[in-house]
Amino acid sequence: MVNHLSENDTSSLENSFEEWEESAEKCLRNEAFDYIARGSGAEETMKANVEAFQKWRIRPRVLRDVSERDLSVSLFGHTVSSPLLFAPIGVQAIVHPQGELASAKAASEMGALFITSSASSFSMEEIAAEMEDSPRWFQLYCSLDDSVTKSLVQRAEACGYSAIVITVDTPMLGFREADLRNGYSPLEEAKGIGNYITDPAFCKLLKKVPQEDLSEAIQKQIDIIDKPGLTWEDIEKVRTYTHLPILLKGVVHPDDAKKAVDYNLDGLIVSNHGGRQLDSAISSLDALVQIQKVVYDRIPILVDGGVRRGTDVIKALALGAKAVLVGRPYVYGLTKGKAGVKRVIQHILNETDITMALSGVRSVKEIDSSLLVKVNEEM
Repeated sequence: MVNHLSENDTSSLENSFEEWEESAEKCLRNEAFDYIARGSGAEETMKANVEAFQKWRIRPRVLRDVSERDLSVSLFGHTVSSPLLFAPIGVQAIVHPQGELASAKAASEMGALFITSSASSFSMEEIAAEMEDSPRWFQLYCSLDDSVTKSLVQRAEACGYSAIVITVDTPMLGFREADLRNGYSPLEEAKGIGNYITDPAFCKLLKKVPQEDLSEAIQKQIDIIDKPGLTWEDIEKVRTYTHLPILLKGVVHPDDAKKAVDYNLDGLIVSNHGGRQLDSAISSLDALVQIQKVVYDRIPILVDGGVRRGTDVIKALALGAKAVLVGRPYVYGLTKGKAGVKRVIQHILNETDITMALSGVRSVKEIDSSLLVKVNEEM
């Protein structure tokens, strides 16, 4: 069972990623914690994500008058309070009964941009209702059934999501040894089915409505949630479903980034799925450096993977990211509900702000590669 503190009690929530992780492990079922915390294979990609940030050092400027600082960023015509975005993470009900409702409400109260997962425990409409007019994007797994993909996208646009994030690095699930060892899948517990059992196109594929036979709905979601044959032509098809900006999440190769520009995609999220898909893959930060060289400023580039501290946020921005996604840290905070999520994100934002000040930076717009030196090139 999950042990939760009251909504207002965050006194035991610690102040570093390692402590947040340790705290979460103590109050989650072993298989649920492993699902969140572990990576694929030998977890080399997951480790590389974190280690990549250690290759860079900040070289601060002084006497710059940093008495006032501005962390806001503009994305597709919308200004958000900080460059820290909530990464799309599904099945959050395995962490807390309120799942994405609590996380989205936390984001809303902080003025942060929240990305809702296709595999969320609650429907996109329920999550949107928690956020009211706060900024939000919808993450899409292109379904094996095109009618479901189209329906999910159009529902997202109808209920106020302002961009579609297509995850492209999951033609099938990675080789996640912890989940195999535990024999565990949150989808089989119906923890990621919120958007599907409320979708008319999905329900048309079922013999019985989910209220009469949930097991059929669970199996159908598992059968169609991923599309192994996904191609660039499918991405073009999604464009016909919506007027919203479309970003690709899961791009780590420069050639794919160039192709995304050629296909008129609106943005990229450089990501290796938090080390949960292909093991022994390039780190997200290293991929960002390579992709920035070929994309330049033609479309916004965001990065996801290995962000644990405010210093990581600054380094990613300096290396070309327009904004930075954070995942596991806020999910660990979710074990304490909305207040726990806010505590974690505020902690990272506070460190980001302090790092800016101590680096001689007054706004996110001033952050560039001149702020950093590589470890083996320090002078």
